[in-house]
Parts: sequence; structure tokens; C-alpha cells
Amino acid sequence: MTSIILRAAATGALLLTGNLVSAQYYKIDSDDDIKSAAKTLASDLMQYYHGNEYGQTPGILPGPPPAGDYYWWEGGAMWGAMIDYWHLTGDDTYNDIVTQALLHQVGPNKDYMPPNVTASLGNDDQGFWGMTAMQAAEENFPNPPEDQPQWLALAQAVFNTQASPDRHDETCGGGLRWQIPFANNGYDYKNSIANGCFFNLGARLARYLDNQTYADWAEKTWDWVESVDLMDKDYNIYDGAHVESNCTDINRAQFSYNNGVYLLGAAYMYNYTSDPKWEQRVTDLLNATLNVFFPGNIAFEVACEEHMTCTTDMLSFKGYMHRWMSTMTQIAPFTANTVLPVLQTSAEAAVTQCTGGSNQRTCGFGWKSGAFDNSVGAGQTMDVLGAVSSLLIGKSKVPVTNSSGGTSAGDTNAGAGSDTFTNMPTPITTGDRAGAGILTALVLASALGIFGWMSIAS
Repeated sequence: MTSIILRAAATGALLLTGNLVSAQYYKIDSDDDIKSAAKTLASDLMQYYHGNEYGQTPGILPGPPPAGDYYWWEGGAMWGAMIDYWHLTGDDTYNDIVTQALLHQVGPNKDYMPPNVTASLGNDDQGFWGMTAMQAAEENFPNPPEDQPQWLALAQAVFNTQASPDRHDETCGGGLRWQIPFANNGYDYKNSIANGCFFNLGARLARYLDNQTYADWAEKTWDWVESVDLMDKDYNIYDGAHVESNCTDINRAQFSYNNGVYLLGAAYMYNYTSDPKWEQRVTDLLNATLNVFFPGNIAFEVACEEHMTCTTDMLSFKGYMHRWMSTMTQIAPFTANTVLPVLQTSAEAAVTQCTGGSNQRTCGFGWKSGAFDNSVGAGQTMDVLGAVSSLLIGKSKVPVTNSSGGTSAGDTNAGAGSDTFTNMPTPITTGDRAGAGILTALVLASALGIFGWMSIAS
């Protein structure tokens, strides 16, 4: 299905908002329009980043709270959005900044565990940086200097540290915990996003390197998530559960990035194995995702958007879902006819509400209404950038492997000697909690009153 057909199919959605295309700042009627809109959105997103300025720390957005709004992981997520921006548009304006950022945060063992973020270091936080490094390898982002760690090796280092016996135990029958250091608040929680990042990374390494060991880990992880009902028989994915209850006290909050990370990982497993089982899993999870997170074919963060109780972290999830679902259409092409029209309609809604500020281009978070909602930040801008740039997916190269044009150097021993955090100090405070794991659903408990059965110690 061509992009012209998709754009025509989405026209009706614009009329529902009461805002004609001609009245909005961003136009996405042609590839040139999309590139122009993405260019402006990328520039706006980078206004939130100061790590390349004198005296600032490369790689991170301002934070963590209370020093700023953003936890360490969201920096890693943002660089994934910027690599996609380069890959899809060809604009290399920010490539040097991205490279500096990704290399500055690798840590002394080159495994994305820098000591200065230990107090808020989750498997999911590390996983986001690892997935961005994997993306850099798959999209042939310019390689670092030879004396620096390479993209593929960094992805392998993250995977290897997370596959280590130190990260796995028999509580709940397996699975990764949310936090890495045992003294961190949240170490007693096993959640979908931590295991989803590990699953996703394993599936992608299996395809890139044609290595069954990674695939075996990915399948084992998917099976565990199903076994503890974090993914139910209807393919709803829930946030997590505590080890004290043997993972029976499931927090049933649903977040779009969980579905996105498992969808993309399942697509890679399908691509690597050609197994009908994975095709069915992709199909079923896709149907559940569209049903829960795309009412009216417009991305909606179901756990928090209606009453705008979203935390800073949650405000960035829709963009990852858009980006990962668009890549899925390349890795599992049988999904394209279903997914691309939905992403088109959702992107049209996203740009229609970018009417804030004196220049009438500031984007909010609630896309469904078509009206600017005064919710602004890096996550909100990243969401729209992801939705808009992903419209070019049909013109972009399919993610490569090491046998189909990949140039990034790997290291099977990457991550050896990483810190196991066996001698940690006293537990951290609530203000130090990591961002990517959603124990932040506590905010929802007070605002919505729907997760009252959660009990998490401060």
C-alpha cells in the first residue's frame, strides 16, 4: 500500500477534529512535508537537551528529580528517536551530538552502568540504552572512532550483563527484577518493561548475528512473562508484581511502551525463525495493542491520559510505540496493511494539536481532541517526532544484519567484569527512584483510585 493511499485514507480523521490541514502549522501531505515537519520537531526536541553545553553532562536530559524532570533512561530513549530521525530523513545535523551522548554514558565497563546513576539503575533503564545501541548497529549509524566502544558491542554488553546469573533468581519462577542493585527501592518488583527490553534485545541480536543462543533467551523470557500472567491470554500486558507474593499481586496498569517493546521483539523473532508461532503471537499482540491503545486509530495512553495523571516518563511512551510499530512493518511485513494506516491517522491527529505557543507549533500530549492541551516537554515533543518521522518508513532501508550490510563491530565478551552490586549501601529514598519502571503508577493510585491494591514501600 503506497503512502499516497494511506494519506487519503486518513483524511477523514482530520475532519473529525474540526481542524483542516490547511489551518495547522505542520503539513504531512508529502514526503517533503514530513521531512520539513520532522526537522522542526527534532530542533524543538533538542532544545530540551543541554548536555553538549559547557559544564553540562553529555547524554542526559535535565535531572533526575528533583534536579530536573527526567531520569537517566529517557536520555537513552531520546537518542533512539534521533537516530531514527537521521535514518528516516537523511538529516545528519545532530549525529555528532548523538554519538558523543551515547559514548559518554557507557560507564567504566562499557555496559551502560555508569556509577553516577547507580541509585536509580533498573534493568529497563540500562535496557533502553542497549536498545538504542542496537538500533545504531541495525540502521548503520556512523560508527564511533576505533578506540571507542562500538554499537554492537555495547548492545551485547547490556545483554550479557542482564543474562548473567547475578540478575536471575528463582523467585516467581525466574524473570528479571526491576532494579539492578539489591538496595534500590523496587528491587522486590519484577516488571514487564525490564523483561521486555531484555526480550527485545535478545531477539534483535539473534537476527543480527544469526545466533540461536540469543533467540533461546528471548523465547525463555516471553514464556516467563506469560507464565506469571504479566501477559494474559488476551495479550494484555500488565506492569509487574512483587516477589514477596510470588508475583501474584499483579499491577494491572497497561502502558503503551510495554506493548511496543514486545511487539517489535516478537516481530524480530518471527523474522529470525519463520516460525508460525511467532507470526500468531505478533498478530494477537498487535490486535490487543490496537484495541487498547488506539481508540479511533489515535494513540492514547490508557492508564493516565483521560485525566492527565501521567508522570514525566509516561508522557514519552506513545512515541516509542509509534516508532517500534513502524519498524515492525519492515521486520514482519504481513503487519503493514493493518498498521500503517493506523499510524498515519494517529500522526495526523498528533500534528493537528501542535497549536501552542506564539509560533503555533508547540505540541501537547493529548492527540485525540485535536486541541493543544498545554502539556509540554521532551516526551511530548519526542512522541510527535516519532509519529511524524515514522511516516517515512516505507522509503527507508530495512534494519541490517552483519551479513546484509551491517558494519558495527561486536564483542562476545562485552560486559565481562561488570559491577554485580553485591555490596551496596543503605536503600535510596523515594526521590531517587528510576524512571522507566512504572512503580510510578502510585501517582495513578491516588488520582484514579483504580490500583488501590498496590502496596509499595517508600
